[in-house]
Amino acid sequence: MDTAGRLRAMASLCRQTAAHHPDRSWKLLAEAEYWEHLANDTPLDDFELCQVGSPPHGERSVTQPAAAIAGGVQDKIVC
Repeated sequence: MDTAGRLRAMASLCRQTAAHHPDRSWKLLAEAEYWEHLANDTPLDDFELCQVGSPPHGERSVTQPAAAIAGGVQDKIVC
């Protein structure tokens, strides 16, 4: 599980515990908000940067398939 997922799991656990302990719910809900805030601030581990028109890292130019050069394929961007 990634870091953000673990932080969100902690927030969920705090919310569930708050439902079972009304006397401490205010503190547990504040803690859940804290964990969610941390999860939202963590960088996305599984995020792949999609740069349209840029060559892959380490390559100098992008070669197009022969069908695209011949006009047989419409330009499509797929990420």
